Amino acid sequence: QVHLVESGGGAVQAGGSLSLSCAASGSIRSIRAMGWYRQAPGKQRELVATITSDGSTNYGDSGEGRFTISRDNAKNTVYLQMNSLKPDDTAVYYCNAEVAQLFVFRDYWGQGTQVTVSS
Repeated sequence: QVHLVESGGGAVQAGGSLSLSCAASGSIRSIRAMGWYRQAPGKQRELVATITSDGSTNYGDSGEGRFTISRDNAKNTVYLQMNSLKPDDTAVYYCNAEVAQLFVFRDYWGQGTQVTVSS
């Protein structure tokens, strides 16, 4: 079994910063991409950012410019540094990882962490 545990969410005022982290644990042979997605009330889940095992990054519209994704492969952990936060960034942020326990990669999701940005 594989578990993703997020931490670092909370409440912040507009213009502030938050840092999220997500650690993968369990029976893991390899992790390909890791990333962050978010879902605001009444909206679909959207991409924030992803990062591959060799450090290549991809940002969605929501994450471009203000957010930075990074990763520690030795710790199976992905981070998201969020700066200049806006009320529109309020959402539940979910961690995602493509994990192979043996030879097949499958997606795993964290339980989500709430980020609330007040004006």
